[in-house]
Amino acid sequence: MAPNDTKCITPMKATSNGVFQGDDPLHYALPLLIIQICLVLLLTRALAYLLRPLRQPRVIAEIIGGVLLGPSALGRNEKYLHAVFPAKSLTVLDTIANLGLLFFLFLVGLELDPKSLKRTGKKALSIALAGITLPFALGIGTSFAFKATISADAKPAPFLVFMGVALSITAFPVLARILAELKLLTTDVGRMAMSAAAVNDVAAWVLLALAIALSGTGRSPLVSLWVFLCGFAFVFLCILLAPPVFKWVARRCPEGEPVDEIYICATLGVVLAASLVTDTIGIHALFGAFVVGVLVPKEGPLSGALVEKVEDLVSGIFLPLYFVSSGLKTNVATIQGAQSWGLLVLVICTACTGKIFGTVVASMLCKVSFKEAITLGFLMNTKGLVELIVLNIGKDRGVLNDQAFAIMVLMALFTTFITTPVVIAIYKPARVETAEYKHRTIQRKESNTQLRIMACFQSTRTLPTLINLMEVSRGTGRRGGLRVYAMHLTELSERSSAILMVHKARNNGIPFFSKEKATDSTQVVVAFEAFHQLSHVSIRPTTAISSMTTMHEDICSAAEAKRASVVVLPFHKHQRIDGHMETTREEMRHVNRRVLEWAPCSVAILVDRGLGGAAHVRASNVDYVITAFFFGGPDDREALAYGAIMAEHPGVRLNAVRFYVESHGGSSVKVDMGEDIDGFESRLGDEEFISGFKERAGKDGSIKYEEAVVNDAAEAVEVMRAHKSCNLFLVGRISEGELAAAMKKKSECPELGPIGNLLILAELSTAASVLVMQQYRSQLSEHSLKSLQEDEAASEMDDYDSE
Repeated sequence: MAPNDTKCITPMKATSNGVFQGDDPLHYALPLLIIQICLVLLLTRALAYLLRPLRQPRVIAEIIGGVLLGPSALGRNEKYLHAVFPAKSLTVLDTIANLGLLFFLFLVGLELDPKSLKRTGKKALSIALAGITLPFALGIGTSFAFKATISADAKPAPFLVFMGVALSITAFPVLARILAELKLLTTDVGRMAMSAAAVNDVAAWVLLALAIALSGTGRSPLVSLWVFLCGFAFVFLCILLAPPVFKWVARRCPEGEPVDEIYICATLGVVLAASLVTDTIGIHALFGAFVVGVLVPKEGPLSGALVEKVEDLVSGIFLPLYFVSSGLKTNVATIQGAQSWGLLVLVICTACTGKIFGTVVASMLCKVSFKEAITLGFLMNTKGLVELIVLNIGKDRGVLNDQAFAIMVLMALFTTFITTPVVIAIYKPARVETAEYKHRTIQRKESNTQLRIMACFQSTRTLPTLINLMEVSRGTGRRGGLRVYAMHLTELSERSSAILMVHKARNNGIPFFSKEKATDSTQVVVAFEAFHQLSHVSIRPTTAISSMTTMHEDICSAAEAKRASVVVLPFHKHQRIDGHMETTREEMRHVNRRVLEWAPCSVAILVDRGLGGAAHVRASNVDYVITAFFFGGPDDREALAYGAIMAEHPGVRLNAVRFYVESHGGSSVKVDMGEDIDGFESRLGDEEFISGFKERAGKDGSIKYEEAVVNDAAEAVEVMRAHKSCNLFLVGRISEGELAAAMKKKSECPELGPIGNLLILAELSTAASVLVMQQYRSQLSEHSLKSLQEDEAASEMDDYDSE
């Protein structure tokens, strides 16, 4: 409904008496709002799923969904429009949508760190200014074409500014999502784009405030000046008064403890109060919420608690309503004739030319390569929610008519949609040349060379075991010692708070934990720094930011970049008090399988049962018994080689058990006489390795080597059960030999292999952690690949317990 429509609409009652009382739920505000929300969520989520293969951000699906629900598509059916989105329901819908938008802008402010703006380099600042100035100027030029054709009645000053702002905006949250999806966050291009977009975001809000002030209905020009000056005074007072209050609150929110509810409610109350003030001034309620979000301290648990409490409801439920509210105002059918379509082409070309050309010129003057400069140009041309906010404010204030509004919405949709495919087509990050990747396994001829481990974890729960594992992996007499890359696996979800991870980018191409951020990452930094100080191990906390479907790519590429010898992955289950395993994160299982298949080095999966307890054990206090079971094959050799390194630690005793099959006496295991060449070479490798290991065991009192002769799998299980009192089991994922072949039954977790699956059974009654090793090979064996197939995941766990 137009703002100046004088038709009186009867307000809707909130709730109905029910259909049995003769009431139609569609005639009451609450049930109708619920139907609208469900319809919006269903359509936008379905579109997001369909657009996922194109790697488009969710905002594209939400914009398209809003347009489809409006008069451009489904709304062309008058019965549908009057039944689902009647005019008398739009006030409630717009109010809820704007309330959600208000809190979303508060979250956007939370993600914008003023300190990072101060650290913005001259290169990014130059790119940002060029990316604002030229499009703004071209936007003003385009506005004259609109004024001469379809927008003749628009007020000149506010229309010029609104058009300039609309063409010069870069959507910071949407850009961060695209960069993360394309794994460009930590590249030079990604860092420059995000720094420039942050500056652009702030400038856009200032220009938008100016545009809103100019679009007022006051008769005197002084009214606009007063609005702008009062807005400036509000921001100044907030900067003066808010930080001391928030710091006082932060001091009362100790790290590691839940934030008191009163502080959450008080902060949200301040957001609403600030929004009321800015709305009263006349520069829109959104500004107050955004300013408060920017001023909330990013250090400490308060900001994280606010995001956790507010984000899911706002981003998941309320924000999509804003896109529908916008879509109901968008009627593509108003774009008729060559003139209107020509204006659409003009505004698209102007928007792209201004952003891309301005960014490219500034980038090349800053000595950025042409390929990176053109990529930056397309990235900076990303529009999104902020663009829609500008357009909707312009529409509500009568600056943009229906036709101009529809043209600008399609321009925003087009420029954002093309960003991902164009960037994929024109930009491939240059691979960093690294030294020769020699040591892809732990088993190696040069035993005194540096050992590099990439240890991955998802939560701080597994940190003590991981650190204690690194402690016993130090070894002695190695040139360069042990180098550890501790990688935090962080899922990139649709939640906007994921954008905070942008600030953790580091020059090596892998993000890291900022010591200034007081979240779980602080605990990680403290834990690993303490380990570094006590053990003098070269250690570097890192993080992988990705969706779980592509997390393995980050792990594998990081392992190759750092020339790791082994990647240690967390098992997707943890042990309950009763000894049974419970799933922690099912998605991690698929990550592990993909890493096992594609890793450029050896892989280990750690089943955590509390190695050393709940804290880091000092080197002088280490007293572990580690048991390695050897059946045969490369994976078993890798496990035993790792055990030999651990045995160099003065607090570690290694028990190595090699299994043989009884060659007479009615063995239940059939020997395959048709052994192939690969199997024969593997057995020769086993004998050569064991010969060297036995020689070392004879000289090293910390290693105990024994050979267990068994008749069948059941007897082998009994031997394993006899060693259950150790602290850590070391086994290969795919063991070879006739005994191992007899034990290759269907398993619930094929990524652990048959022996690993046996050792995690509650019936074994052991508290020992399990480390399952897979040795790197340029081509995994057919059985190893087959064992990772998804169809084996549903198979039952067979109990090897002897009867």
